[in-house]
Amino acid sequence: MSTSPLDHGPGALAERMGIKVTEMTPERVVATMPVDGNTQPYGLLHGGASCVLAETLGSYGAALHGQTVGRPLALGVDISATHHKALREGTVTGVATPAHRGRSMATYEIVISDESGDRVCTARLTCLLRAPS
Repeated sequence: MSTSPLDHGPGALAERMGIKVTEMTPERVVATMPVDGNTQPYGLLHGGASCVLAETLGSYGAALHGQTVGRPLALGVDISATHHKALREGTVTGVATPAHRGRSMATYEIVISDESGDRVCTARLTCLLRAPS
């Protein structure tokens, strides 16, 4: 059985959103996502799109950490996000870093910034870590 979070590809939703992972370790996961195609009716970056980016990055980090404790299946159980700035164009970059890494749960903070480095969203994701069955 595969144990890497990307062995089966990034997933249909991440592909549809245009998420591109550029760095991936248990300590830091980085990816970009275009604003174009991920907007709400007012033409602004959709808050749900930011949450998709955050959950993708936090889940990858949790799964990589889970490999070290024999529980590589990371299942998101809680996400919260604060949206700080609206965007109409460009690319956002998300950086996930661990807030807690235990044997059965992992929590990651995800900071999403615009091309100028301004914070667009701050999210926190907690994942349950499971062993393959």
